[in-house]
Amino acid sequence: MKQIVIAGATGMVGGYALRYALDHPAIGRVTAIGRRTLGISHPKLQEVMHRDFSDCSALKEPLSGQDAAIFCLGAYTGAVPDAELRKVTVDHAIEFARAVHGCSPAAAFSFLSGMGADPTGRSRAAFARYKGEVEKWLLAAGFPHVYIFRPAYIYPVEPRKEPNLGYRVLRAIYPAFRVLFPSQVIRADDLARAMVDVCVRGTEGRASTVFENRDIQAIVKQAMVK
Repeated sequence: MKQIVIAGATGMVGGYALRYALDHPAIGRVTAIGRRTLGISHPKLQEVMHRDFSDCSALKEPLSGQDAAIFCLGAYTGAVPDAELRKVTVDHAIEFARAVHGCSPAAAFSFLSGMGADPTGRSRAAFARYKGEVEKWLLAAGFPHVYIFRPAYIYPVEPRKEPNLGYRVLRAIYPAFRVLFPSQVIRADDLARAMVDVCVRGTEGRASTVFENRDIQAIVKQAMVK
């Protein structure tokens, strides 16, 4: 039975990852680490409150003995100042990953990145540079397995307050957008399912894998067939 830790389980994708992991027959314990309470209880669930991801040194006990970590914590471009965006996107992700690797060196790491992430740092888009910086760090950190997910537009599924105008427009035109550009969309619940499934099943011996939107869709279809 796998033991999995999820950071960001109160968010959109992290919330679905938590639900799916709790229902997964191959997962025996799910540790959810976040800044807000989940408001749920489950026999498999261990909830840990941690408000400052700039320092994860206090998480040694809950991060020990994990088989995999799923990092879904993040912020939206335009919703916070650039300094805060970088802090959450880069600093928090690397600090958490460093703590996981130190406490559970055999654990796999699943990272929610984004389409266009640029590990070279040359992109004009701050989001792409920041996500790429984390990807580059993770791939060099020594994890036995690193799974990087680069979704395109993530459809929220459940109604929510959209973080910016772009997301409000995309949600409004989603039915048509999905038909015209099927490879450019992924449901939040499907993305979460893929992130959990890969941690459980692996990727046929490959230590590090970057999944673009089409790849994520293929993982979901494969999981549904099984």
